[in-house]
Amino acid sequence: MIDRYSSKEMRHLWSLQRKFEIWKDIEIFACEYWHSLGQISDDEMNNIRLKANFSVERILEIENETHHDVIAFLTNMAENIGPASRHVHYGLTSSDVVDTALSYQLAEAGGWILSAWDSLLASVYRQAVKYKKLPVVGRTHGVHAEPTTLGLKLLGYYTELQRGRDRFAAALEDIKFGKISGAVGTYSQLPPELEEYVLGKLGLKPEPVSTQVVPRDRHAHYLNALALGAAALSRLAQEIRLMQKTESREIEEPFQKGQKGSSAMPHKRNPILCERICGLARVLAGYSQTAWQNIGLWHERDISHSGAERVILPDATSLFEYMLQKMEFVITNLQVHEENIKRVLGQTKGLLFSSRALLTVTSVVKISREEAYQIIQQEAMAVWADLNGPDLRQRLSSRDELKSIPDSAWDEVFDITSFLKHVDFIFARVTPPAKPN
Repeated sequence: MIDRYSSKEMRHLWSLQRKFEIWKDIEIFACEYWHSLGQISDDEMNNIRLKANFSVERILEIENETHHDVIAFLTNMAENIGPASRHVHYGLTSSDVVDTALSYQLAEAGGWILSAWDSLLASVYRQAVKYKKLPVVGRTHGVHAEPTTLGLKLLGYYTELQRGRDRFAAALEDIKFGKISGAVGTYSQLPPELEEYVLGKLGLKPEPVSTQVVPRDRHAHYLNALALGAAALSRLAQEIRLMQKTESREIEEPFQKGQKGSSAMPHKRNPILCERICGLARVLAGYSQTAWQNIGLWHERDISHSGAERVILPDATSLFEYMLQKMEFVITNLQVHEENIKRVLGQTKGLLFSSRALLTVTSVVKISREEAYQIIQQEAMAVWADLNGPDLRQRLSSRDELKSIPDSAWDEVFDITSFLKHVDFIFARVTPPAKPN
């Protein structure tokens, strides 16, 4: 999954090579602390720095025998370092290295995700402004309701994605905690100062109260933020799919040169990217549930979370970055068919304006709201029954009890701009995306 969907930066981050590099850095930083106390000589420290090399292939070979990845890693390092390797991993337990490295990887992955997220936000906002005043049908229950604008639709998705980014940024800060506190988190074989030194080198903070692991509510927060972001992407993708249906074809995702829609039907232009985003959002929702279940480990820890995390964390970060990039491509190259949008607005022969008609009838004719509603609904149902017949305005204006309403009032009722007079107000209270540095 990672190889197919992720960027080269994300693939490298989650590679075994990169993981072991971070493990090596942690071990060397720990040795530097012991060296500062005089427990490791200058010659030994230099030897450790120069010779602390590893081979992924050799580590996997050793792990096949030991069935323990950290021991395999340390064994391979010791093969290269020699006698000074006795200082490596001194006082540490495996999770000190593994969990701290994992937090570092998640923090780095988060940086790539935020970069892609910001690019998407800029694209969505740009399109929202471009189509701010383009009227489109607003639908509730899938049925024509009142007019809105394409820009306002996009602005709503923009603000949802903006909230999602804020949630993820908070979760990213929440994951920047490591632990180097020993077997059950009591610093029994090493001082807290060693932890502060190593984590400071990595840009992480010490977990205030750890067990043998960093508590998994942090990881669940991170995955939950990704899942919520994916849900926002899915909702936007679904809207594009719905508006691309043949019956309306108001907007479409880009259909590229040489692209094929169907092996059997050459005419097909399918919204495959938006469908893919919707499907991958379901995967991320499942991953977030797994992260929740990883919170409740036995006592000071077990490793029931470990195997699951080796799948869900690289996959979730890689998939989400991919989804952001694909959605940015869709939005930037969105095909907007304004003639179709105009045609769809007129399909229901003025029914979109029934709410304004209701207000006008009650205020001009001076009848009760219930009576006005009954009249307008009666004529609206007649329009539904015969969409090739008179429109709602014709039917209402011909009613004897509504003859007192002047044409100018009907003009205002059926003026689409009257529904959209506060669009600028709504846009004004939304924060635009920050300009890149």
